[in-house]
Amino acid sequence: MPEERAPGKFFRTMPLTLDAPLDAVPGLPARVLKSLAKEGVDHVAQVVEWLPFRHEDRRQAGAAVFQPGLEPVCHQVRVLKAGSRFFGRRRGAGVFEAQVEALAGGALGAQLTLRWWNMAYLSRVIAEGQELAVFGRIKEFKGRLSMDHPDYEVLGGEDEPGIHTGRLTPVYRLRAGITQKALRTATWHVFQSLQPDFTPDLLPAPRADSEFAGWNRARALRAVHFATGPEELTTARRYLALEEFYGYQLRVVRRRRALTASGGIAQPAGELAARFETALPFPLTGAQQRCLEEIRRDMASPAPMNRLLHGDVGSGKTVVALAAMLSAVENGRQAALMAPTQILAEQHFRTAQTWLEPLGLGVALRTAARSDDGAGFFTDRRADVVIGTHALLHDDALLHNLGLVVIDEQHKFGVAQRARLIQKGRTPDVLVMTATPIPRTLTLTIYGDLDVSTIDERPRARGKVVTRVRPAAKQDEAAKFLLEQLEQGRQAYLVYPLIEESEKLDVTAVTKGCADWAKRLPHFQTGLLHGRMSTEEKEQVMRDFRAGRIDVLVSTTVIEVGVDVPNASVMFIHHAERFGLAQLHQLRGRVGRGPHASYCVLFVKDGDNEAKERLAILEQTDDGFRISEEDLRRRGPGDLLGRAQSGQAPLQFAEMLADTRLVRLARRLAEKALDADPRLQAPRFAAVRAFVFGDDTPRAVMQ
Repeated sequence: MPEERAPGKFFRTMPLTLDAPLDAVPGLPARVLKSLAKEGVDHVAQVVEWLPFRHEDRRQAGAAVFQPGLEPVCHQVRVLKAGSRFFGRRRGAGVFEAQVEALAGGALGAQLTLRWWNMAYLSRVIAEGQELAVFGRIKEFKGRLSMDHPDYEVLGGEDEPGIHTGRLTPVYRLRAGITQKALRTATWHVFQSLQPDFTPDLLPAPRADSEFAGWNRARALRAVHFATGPEELTTARRYLALEEFYGYQLRVVRRRRALTASGGIAQPAGELAARFETALPFPLTGAQQRCLEEIRRDMASPAPMNRLLHGDVGSGKTVVALAAMLSAVENGRQAALMAPTQILAEQHFRTAQTWLEPLGLGVALRTAARSDDGAGFFTDRRADVVIGTHALLHDDALLHNLGLVVIDEQHKFGVAQRARLIQKGRTPDVLVMTATPIPRTLTLTIYGDLDVSTIDERPRARGKVVTRVRPAAKQDEAAKFLLEQLEQGRQAYLVYPLIEESEKLDVTAVTKGCADWAKRLPHFQTGLLHGRMSTEEKEQVMRDFRAGRIDVLVSTTVIEVGVDVPNASVMFIHHAERFGLAQLHQLRGRVGRGPHASYCVLFVKDGDNEAKERLAILEQTDDGFRISEEDLRRRGPGDLLGRAQSGQAPLQFAEMLADTRLVRLARRLAEKALDADPRLQAPRFAAVRAFVFGDDTPRAVMQ
């Protein structure tokens, strides 16, 4: 690999600061300044912190020999001949071509044709005799080599050499009126003009023996735009990721400590809780008992509880939550459970009625479509336990003196919704639940202000789920197996990703799938369920499926969360390549909820070997935590870190959350900072305070 060419430098007299206007940057072309200004980018800080989302390796690899290949390459060339060819009636329709030869190291006489369609203006930019750096994919047709629409840089031209080619080149997410070249040019000139330490550090100075020794924020920002090599780029990205995680951890640790310091009400468990456990038709698993003890210990403390109950599908979180609710009821307070869907809320309501009403408790349901108490408690007295959807947020009459708030599948709710329900009580204890197995790094990040209880054991009565990945062509064979299961009295879910057919996607929709399966299974009742149906329609379909009046439920992912039909033992997921591993694991959790052997078949597009390889882990394990780690490694955290869940902007370096060491280091640094200065008021924390808590410091246009 030849030594990388550093971009040239120009004379400058006065180093700039982050708050300088862009028109003060020496050498910045007027056309670039104008295009950025149109989109509201007019200060140095906005350019510095508009970080690239990836880099292209445009370094010249080996001798400059033109060879066709699948990967784009960078070459330095000399233009032998250039001109435009026009065709058609439309003005400007044509192709601009340049015949070029390698500047050095190329085979004698070897030539390459560069082609740009409908870009006639290039005749005023590229001319015979010029030297260019070009980047693109070389292809061969009838012995001729060509490169279509290459990125190019005129060597010795208006731009400083080595900005766009010949290096690890930054690639940015763009707005409508800004091009890669314009932004890249602006960024290069800005960094040439900035003073060496143009920004204060947020992280404490690295130890001499750490991987970040000698690094600071200014160096990392320079390198993440224009690194001299892969190693420098990697370290710069890791430094900025650590900085971002550090800010995130400062928020959650401070929030956690503030909650602990606030006054709550002790709610110890008593005789009612013991009666509940004795009446259960099954013993609690060891993991359920351990988690319940952790919750009860928190509730018995005068400090308010803020705990996450984390368990795989079918691990038995609901019974633990109901047992916890009794501690609030026994201490004269009310408990509320908020679920994300009407189907799930009604399911919890039925379960609570079955187990709690024999103890003399009043259970109420509140959704957008239904208000139901089952035993007249609305008129006689207030309900002890209230279960509902987000409709609970708008019902002040039903809720009173809340002692415990339980939020099921909490990632389906935004921060503001959760806070609004909690504010309906006076510092109530809070228990949030999720059946999405979350890797430890994400637990530290998303739920860093919560204590975590994990149910890592499945009830013994659960049936095993056999999972297989099959090509779509095998559906007829699978249909025979489905028929055998239905004849034995079992039920099935058939899942599709779309509600209606799409011209853009080669994907069968649930409506067509339902019609097809109704023809294939004429002797069995087929039902349809999707999110656009009315609440009443969805309720009726689920009632019929639970009662066995529907044998095969053809559905979208609306059944992903919490639906519990023990007799359902077969699930087919069509176009499984369109789903993440964690979501597929959630879906297959709808079967295997009874004593029967259960089966999940994942159909993928014929010939999609990449999908087969990715989904193979679902055949190998039903450990949701292992699956979620793999999903994080392959896909990143996805929506788990969106603004709705965290209350702040999504992380720019979220893919690095798979690095446990980096997340733990951020946590340690945050705790150490807050130990030293709980309110971060010391002058040395001024920059950190502005970065984390939004003081009036210029912030970039983050893409």
